[in-house]
Amino acid sequence: MSRKKRTRSIIIFSVIGAMLLAGIILTDGMYQKEETIQEIMLDAVLHESAKINLFGVVEVNPGLVSAFCVTAILFVFALIVRIFVIPKFTIIPGRFQLLLEQGVGLFDGLARSNSPHRNGFLGAYVFTAGAYIFMSTMFEMLGFQAVTTEGASVTLPAPLSDINGAIGLGVLSYTIILSGGIVGNGFKGLGNTLKDFSLPISMSFRLFGALLSGALVTELVYYYLSLSFVLPVFVGVMFTLLHALIQAYVLTMLTALFYGEVSEPSKKKN
Repeated sequence: MSRKKRTRSIIIFSVIGAMLLAGIILTDGMYQKEETIQEIMLDAVLHESAKINLFGVVEVNPGLVSAFCVTAILFVFALIVRIFVIPKFTIIPGRFQLLLEQGVGLFDGLARSNSPHRNGFLGAYVFTAGAYIFMSTMFEMLGFQAVTTEGASVTLPAPLSDINGAIGLGVLSYTIILSGGIVGNGFKGLGNTLKDFSLPISMSFRLFGALLSGALVTELVYYYLSLSFVLPVFVGVMFTLLHALIQAYVLTMLTALFYGEVSEPSKKKN
């Protein structure tokens, strides 16, 4: 890089930094915080003060509305791909076809490596679970708004940042593992799976805790105005993207690993 370009870059970044600093100083004290940071974080965990009227029938947590939205998005996307994209697949794949094949191959390989004896349904499940975790985590970045029963506007959170959603996915994964044990080894597989009775709890709270930590850090950064310029963008994107990738891999890997262990055929004694 030449000296002129380096000097120009330094000047540009200095001007941007000065503008941000001026914005922080000039707007300090202009906003009033209606809630304390304790109240904001408590509501982010329990969702007690922000309820949404679902179809005029029942009041639910925003996380449930987010779960419905994510499910609908994935269903419509899968339907469009199946009807309009897959029939046009070619021997030499294009970019989108290559992306799909890489995604399917990743989870199919995960299932085959951990459960080589029984992996047909397992591969389909871990792909679905991984896609749901990734999409549901990235969903909060879309910033969809909903109106609460009190008339306030709330941003729909990630479905799995609600403890009920995390427990639901953890129990579902445990049920898949349990079914693999029964199909593979009958009552012995059932017994081996039931021995790990704490598995659905650990899977649920691992998923819930990881996603919630990112949400709480972002709320904390946004709460303080002096940090609300530029920094929340990096913090929000970093935590959301990392959690989406890491948690999708961790839960699917654990599911495939335990499924392979309990469904492995028993060796017959000579």
